[in-house]
Amino acid sequence: MRYIRISLVMVTFVLIAIGVVMIYSASSIYAWERLGSSAYFLKRHLMYLILGLLVTLLSMSIDYRSLKNFVKPILLISFTLLVLVILPGIGSEIAGARRWFRLFGFSFQPSEFAKIAIIVYIADYLSRKEDIIKDFIRGFVPAMIVLGTFTLLILLQPDLGTAVSIVAVVILMLFVAGTRLLHLGLVILFAIPTFYVLILSAPYRMARIVAFLNPWADPKGSGFQIIQSQIAIGSGGILGRGLGRGLQKLFYLPAAHTDFIFSIIAEELGLLGALSVVALFIIFIWQSARICKNAVDSFGYYLSLGIFSMISFEVIVNIGVSLGNLPTKGLPLPFISYGGSSLVFNMLSLGLLLNIARTKEI
Repeated sequence: MRYIRISLVMVTFVLIAIGVVMIYSASSIYAWERLGSSAYFLKRHLMYLILGLLVTLLSMSIDYRSLKNFVKPILLISFTLLVLVILPGIGSEIAGARRWFRLFGFSFQPSEFAKIAIIVYIADYLSRKEDIIKDFIRGFVPAMIVLGTFTLLILLQPDLGTAVSIVAVVILMLFVAGTRLLHLGLVILFAIPTFYVLILSAPYRMARIVAFLNPWADPKGSGFQIIQSQIAIGSGGILGRGLGRGLQKLFYLPAAHTDFIFSIIAEELGLLGALSVVALFIIFIWQSARICKNAVDSFGYYLSLGIFSMISFEVIVNIGVSLGNLPTKGLPLPFISYGGSSLVFNMLSLGLLLNIARTKEI
């Protein structure tokens, strides 16, 4: 397990280093033009990175099994934050969405904390209820009530991408725990029409679906991001234009340093650079899965399963969106994209994985 921990740390810090370099490359001109400082986003990212390192060390120093004693407080705090953020005057509204708290110039996204809170809760729940998880009323329904409550609060922000990711990970955890396929099937059947209604109820979501199917139908509107992303990836070729020499970040590709940073990587570092990033994520996921497999207890097993499944889901969605293989959805690329809350909680997740792996050696 020591080798797994070392390799996981090395891979993660290579990803973080790539993120630091590419965030500056993708945002410097935009930041200089709009904010008067080319290093604006880089400085903020480095501050969040320092906080993330502290959180990683803290999560490694405390036995992860002690989290079982704080599941209810963690869930309650997360629930309270999700309620507060949607209240006018408390949560900050950006482009019609209330997803952030702003304090002293920094932002905090409670839905990122909710991901960890739900994973910890479900891991604890499954470790205690393994013998009755097949029972619909006693085993399945309680977990669905908690999941449904948190999903609803996140949808009210609105944040469909995060809600879908949480539901997908919890369904996977329940499936691995041995929940009846009939019960999971009922949830999926209920989710399909709900998802359909959510898409139709928001014109911007419908526009994203239409743009995904045919971005050239509206190249200057809903299809603009996908087209510019594909242009960035295609123009990179095998070796790329060169670090810092990308053109799509010059006010063509929106969110170049956040949701579409993979496109800038492909443009500036080429196919080889993009595939190297993908290979690093594959190693991360593989080593995380090995930690899950070798966990000493069921709580550690389900906790690590939820963590690496969430990170895997976000990687697949982010890269899929950049390639135009999935509808546009605002999920950052873990450890690489600019985004304070996501970086901090991904590093918290890393610390928990290392904690679970270390327990095997004790």
